Amino acid sequence: MLQLFSSFTNRKTILMDIIMNKMKASVKSRKTSLKRKENTIMSPQKKKPCFKQIKEELPKENIYHTFKNPGEIYSFRASLLSWYDKNKRELPWRRMALSESNLNKRGYAVWVSEIMLQQTQVATVIDYYNKWMLRWSNLQDLAKATLEEVNQMWSGLGYYSRGKRLHEGAQKISSEFKGEMPRSAEELQKLLPGVGRYTAAAIASIAFEEVIGVVDGNVTRVLCRAKAIGADCTSPTVTEALWMLANTLVDLVRPGDFNQAMMELGATVCTPKAPLCAECPVQTHCRAYQQVIKEREMVSKRLLGNTASQISSTPDIEECGGGGNCPLCLPEKEPWVSDLGVMNFPRKPTKKPPRIEHTLTCVVTRRRDNDDTEEYFLVQRPNSGLLAGMWEFPSVLLQTEVKEKKQKCIIFDRLTELMGNLVTDTHLQNIGEVVHLFSHIHQTYLVYSNSFSDASGDTVMEEDREQPCFRWVSEAEFYQSAVPTSMKKVFRLFKHSSVNEKQLAKGDKLQCGSEKHEGKQKGRKRRAPKEVQGQQLSINSFFQPAAIKPL
Repeated sequence: MLQLFSSFTNRKTILMDIIMNKMKASVKSRKTSLKRKENTIMSPQKKKPCFKQIKEELPKENIYHTFKNPGEIYSFRASLLSWYDKNKRELPWRRMALSESNLNKRGYAVWVSEIMLQQTQVATVIDYYNKWMLRWSNLQDLAKATLEEVNQMWSGLGYYSRGKRLHEGAQKISSEFKGEMPRSAEELQKLLPGVGRYTAAAIASIAFEEVIGVVDGNVTRVLCRAKAIGADCTSPTVTEALWMLANTLVDLVRPGDFNQAMMELGATVCTPKAPLCAECPVQTHCRAYQQVIKEREMVSKRLLGNTASQISSTPDIEECGGGGNCPLCLPEKEPWVSDLGVMNFPRKPTKKPPRIEHTLTCVVTRRRDNDDTEEYFLVQRPNSGLLAGMWEFPSVLLQTEVKEKKQKCIIFDRLTELMGNLVTDTHLQNIGEVVHLFSHIHQTYLVYSNSFSDASGDTVMEEDREQPCFRWVSEAEFYQSAVPTSMKKVFRLFKHSSVNEKQLAKGDKLQCGSEKHEGKQKGRKRRAPKEVQGQQLSINSFFQPAAIKPL
């Protein structure tokens, strides 16, 4: 009996030891897991808040601004992709992304399109893109080009630093990465100049099928309306919330197509003004649209004089329970405006007015000795800053407003700096103004013209290395050079003024001749037509039909 009891006690002890060991292992595993998560969140490599951080920072009520369950996400994906397959626009970079099997060429094609599409409409980009790809079909070709050639090709597209960064990126890939493009969004953003978070994600998902969402202006508008995000969409909190939504929604099988579908929806249906809500494939997931329907029903009830019990209605729309403290809802000072409907979202901060600037510029001309062709003097801008490396007419930025007499002195001094003592002010004249809008500058060019009598300006200032590069060009060469749109406007004004001067000179000669002719006719009386000579017409004759003369 004692032996039996001893055996039972030993078994019980062993069992207890096993249980305790398992509990210790479980606690240790839990601590390790928590430590790993903490390290992931606090990792210095990830400067952007992770999905979990964003979710924890926001109140629980903010689930209103997210997707409730996987079913809603799957439904959103399926509806959007089905619509995209039927309605997508045929664009050259999309064709290349689908047909090109070489990953480097495919990535390059998408990269070029994404850089060109920044702040520029699709219709404008298409022609530039086709010409660019025809000239530089791959990274290696672009890397061998000069910045002058790149600027020339980019001329008229605006935001010229984009072309420069693209060129620098191609050179870096060719020299440092042996022509192999980075494949992930993280590497693209880290290694390539001018590639930000959106561009990196777009290239990685469209060209290399990385499962990552994108957030640009069109996607921001779609998501803000779908999830009623009315706070300032440029704030860090809203920005991260939008990226969280984009990464939650992106399709796992077709990430590139899904991201393009989101952008296509924002560009063609969910537009900033006059959105086509009736054609929207994700209408049932849109909280902004649901709010519009709710308001319509309330108006109908008031007009019909019916109570809620007398008229069938959809259930009340779920509302955010943030109690006015939600960082994603419309601000209390800027509540919902019924007339705007879904256009209440997104809300953007008021843009700062552009900086007002005035610049003196002078079109300097001369005649070639050999064929009498008119040439124009161009100066190259610095390699950094606004319009870096582009060519322009000699120009001076005015710090204060000055009168025309002082303007002439300033521009004359600038021409003397560039061209030496050969410059005279004999033909210096004001020909008008040109206004050009940059993204952050309202620029007014005060345009002058001056001319040389011969080709003596060939060697002036060439030995002074501190002076910028310059060249004399014909009209055809002017348009082939890397000149910004603003200078093309200045040139058109100059040509127009030249034509007017010639017409005016011709008109003076004609007027002089007509005055002599009128002198001969002076003193002669003008005779009335024969049929009314010597007659006074009665009032009745005005109401009689005109007599038809026989043939």
